[in-house]
Amino acid sequence: MNGFRVGEDDFEVDGRPVRLLSGAMHYFRVHEAQWGHRLAMLRAMGLNCVETYVPWNLHEPRPGVYRDVEALGRFLDAAHEAGLWAIVRPGPYICAEWENGGLPHWLTGAVGARARTRDEEYVGHVSRWFRRLLPQVVERQRHRGGPVIMVQVENEYGSYGSDGVYLRRLADLLLAAGVEVPLFTSDGPEDHMLTGGSIPGVLATANFGSGARAGFGTLRGHRPKGPLMCMEFWCGWFDHWGAEHVVRGAEDAAAALREILECGASVNLYMAHGGTNFAGWAGANRGGGALHDGELQPDVTSYDYDAPVDEFGRVTPKFWAFRKVLAEYASTALPEPPAPLPSLGEPVSAALSEWAPLDAVLDVLGSPEAEHAVPPTFEELDVDRGLVRYAVTVPGPREPYPLSVRGLRDRAVVYVDGERAGVLTEGTPTLLDPVAGHARVELWVESLGRVNYGPRTGESKGITGGILHERQYLHGVRARALRLDAFDVASAVRAVPVAGSGKGRPGLYRGTVEVSSPGDASLALPGWTRGFVWVNGFNLGRYWSAGPQTTLYVPGPVLRAGANEVWVLELEEGGETVQFA
Repeated sequence: MNGFRVGEDDFEVDGRPVRLLSGAMHYFRVHEAQWGHRLAMLRAMGLNCVETYVPWNLHEPRPGVYRDVEALGRFLDAAHEAGLWAIVRPGPYICAEWENGGLPHWLTGAVGARARTRDEEYVGHVSRWFRRLLPQVVERQRHRGGPVIMVQVENEYGSYGSDGVYLRRLADLLLAAGVEVPLFTSDGPEDHMLTGGSIPGVLATANFGSGARAGFGTLRGHRPKGPLMCMEFWCGWFDHWGAEHVVRGAEDAAAALREILECGASVNLYMAHGGTNFAGWAGANRGGGALHDGELQPDVTSYDYDAPVDEFGRVTPKFWAFRKVLAEYASTALPEPPAPLPSLGEPVSAALSEWAPLDAVLDVLGSPEAEHAVPPTFEELDVDRGLVRYAVTVPGPREPYPLSVRGLRDRAVVYVDGERAGVLTEGTPTLLDPVAGHARVELWVESLGRVNYGPRTGESKGITGGILHERQYLHGVRARALRLDAFDVASAVRAVPVAGSGKGRPGLYRGTVEVSSPGDASLALPGWTRGFVWVNGFNLGRYWSAGPQTTLYVPGPVLRAGANEVWVLELEEGGETVQFA
């Protein structure tokens, strides 16, 4: 049987040794109409393989409710057509700076710390999901005429846990589903990570951004034989809202890549092309060192990652530096990069003249309001991405006391008797001004992305403790949720009644922009603060004046010649116009 195998010293295809020159590109972060162009860019850089994760929560938003699982299969077909092999990393956990590390909110809300262990309830959900997902992979394995040559078991498990029984059960689930290509694990090149994350008899690979000789030396201490591979060569990095933009010099990254290849190893560039966290799917991290118990650090919408192929699909100096290195390991001349995709013809701006307050948006698109003894979490309200309005009336008569929130995640805009009273966060949980009896308090809480890495992965969102007046808990809290996917129904969004001009207030803004020559564009929102943007019903993701990201990427296929519908959901202070360039 012709196929791909792990040999004593090398990877082998049809009996001959090969070196995998792979690049990460996530199908869910790239508009499908642009897959072919981006894959051609990888080929032109000198790669022979593409790697992708699979985000479980994107494809199963509610238990047993599936959304376009077939997208993975279409992407693998596109990779095959582009002449690339494929490595699939199906999770169930993926990290990837993705919401909740790819785990569904309804799952982690139910099982808590039992996620990513041998726990029967958790593994039962994984088994059911794999039965739905894995046919997309199995029928596209290389020995069946497809591009898939390897499949990962979990992801960087040694950075999280040590449940070897769990890892073996996952491997058995993959095998039982018909995965016949080699399995592998990937972990940091540290003893405790390789000990906790690897499985006897399954290829172990290492993840790092530099120091290949040292990293592979550690790996060899655990696996004396077998091909070496850096499964994640971190050639760039990601950004957090409110922090500095991260870059890595092209020559420095190219030198680190050369060192990997000089070790005789295979490599997967992470990322070769990063793409975009559309629709609010960006995850978050926590500071605080090894315990990851510090402040929340939400990830920006762009996943450009300072990759060799940038967010717009353009070549960068890093692309040319990598191509020069990779060309030395190619058996034939590398193809030239494909022609750039069209860009927007002329810059255009539009005033969004229709406005509706957030309460009106909730009335049309939100869940019914219900009263609870204590504030329900986002998980209890079945909210993956979006916001919740919590409302409570302070008993009275009583004198003004400080009002604070325990266990707030992530950010609450607070109104007292209809007037904005401040913004609360985990680090600033108490309003500046005290609140008197009989006051109606509203807290609009938005999830800024669930933690995707470390021991805080899977933590609940919203108000997870309680609302305090002085030291007294306030009970009888009313809650109403607004999921982002409620905006998927365009007719419902258009049905939200207009209330005149917003004049900088939070709410839903609507308008149109005329485009003569559609193409890739960047969207600027001068004067806006924080929220989400849709163009022709496509959710571009979160914007935030905190930076460092200042514009949103608009894929050319989203725009059309003529009128284009624009919606902006502003959660703090709105602007007047949006600008496409």
